[in-house]
Amino acid sequence: MEQTAITSSRELDLEHLWHGNLQHHGLDRRPPLEVTGAHGCWIWDADGRRYLDGMAGLWCVNVGYGRQKIVDAVAAQMTQMPYYPLTQSHGPGARLAARLAGLLPGELNRVYFLNSGSEAVETALKIARQASRRLHPGENRFKIISRYRAYHGFTMGAMSATGQAFRKRDFEPLVPGFFHVVPPDPYHCDFCAKEPGCTLTCADEFDRVIRMEGPDTVAAIIMEPVIGGGGVLPAPEGYIRRVREICDRYGVLLILDEVITGFGRTGKLFGFEHSGVTPDIATFAKGLTSAYLPLAATVATGRVFQAFSSAEDDTAKFTQVTTFGGHPCSCAAGLANLDILTEERLWENSAQVGAYLKNRLIELGAPSIGEVRGMGLLIGIEMVEAGTRTPMRESRVISIQRAIRDRGVIVGRNNDTAPGLCNTLTISPPLTLTEGEADIIVEAISASL
Repeated sequence: MEQTAITSSRELDLEHLWHGNLQHHGLDRRPPLEVTGAHGCWIWDADGRRYLDGMAGLWCVNVGYGRQKIVDAVAAQMTQMPYYPLTQSHGPGARLAARLAGLLPGELNRVYFLNSGSEAVETALKIARQASRRLHPGENRFKIISRYRAYHGFTMGAMSATGQAFRKRDFEPLVPGFFHVVPPDPYHCDFCAKEPGCTLTCADEFDRVIRMEGPDTVAAIIMEPVIGGGGVLPAPEGYIRRVREICDRYGVLLILDEVITGFGRTGKLFGFEHSGVTPDIATFAKGLTSAYLPLAATVATGRVFQAFSSAEDDTAKFTQVTTFGGHPCSCAAGLANLDILTEERLWENSAQVGAYLKNRLIELGAPSIGEVRGMGLLIGIEMVEAGTRTPMRESRVISIQRAIRDRGVIVGRNNDTAPGLCNTLTISPPLTLTEGEADIIVEAISASL
């Protein structure tokens, strides 16, 4: 690219673009990367420098960059019919809904399409509240219980479910009726610190809150199979099953937020498969199209869907409509993306290379690495003050992250989450990552530490 074009684009960015989660003062001294190309696990900036994208954009380019099959599917759909809303129907939407339902457990078979993970969560919360009132006549079940450190989205309901103080405080007060419990975090666990192993007391906190609030007021529990942006916190063995039992005990719906963990990220096709538990409602986005176009989905069981269907009651319908949700071109991208994902069984590569990468990071043995945790190609590196369990100062974590980027690898971090706990580097590359590329990530991190 000519230098004049580079300069012009950077100037336009500094003058007109508003970047989220970014302090713009002084941005001219260290501007964001201007990304001009991408292929496989790699991206190129406007200066021609190559970087290994260890975050797959924002946890989302699961099949990797440059998949011509997806491009061709979108182009064909754009030519045939560029748009029609799902207030009626169209083939790409119906086929993708059926394809998604076919990959999920049989109970999860009703698909509502949207545009982003935040919208999918917002929709799940609304479905849960409306369905709960219909499934439990005479009870006002509206309360939602989630977990601290979890991230569920930027819309007001999804943000209310989010358990990250820094992301919420400037917008408060938020939607009423949301409660939070302590998440599983064995490295800092207050419940099991003096126990020989995990007791799942953190899961039992859901039971306590339901009883204290009154089961007849609680609609749903929402959680990620692995807390992603809050620091990559996998659910311990038996945790999700325990929560499922609690939900069944009190007639509470279980929503699993698979926006990050879905479509192979954790080493299985869906994150909840590790637990053997089926939710009542699941949310998807990111890997549904591998971010080639915006698309999300909220998927409910037949039991939940039937609460909105009645021959006698005209009000038995989900009172929401979306203009762009289920856009035919996005659905065409989703179908092609799922073809690639399933034909290449990329969740298996995620499991294999993810285990290799995680072990190599553990073997670094750096005194500033407190813990390496994760599942598949969803990995967190908790940074600590050397030789302690004290979380590293955020400014130092930022410096390390920048040093890694300067060595040609992009990793994330759990910024703007909970006070004192913004100290985890995050790795979530395309699921096509090779062991050789994993070595490149490890070498950049090692050199930067």
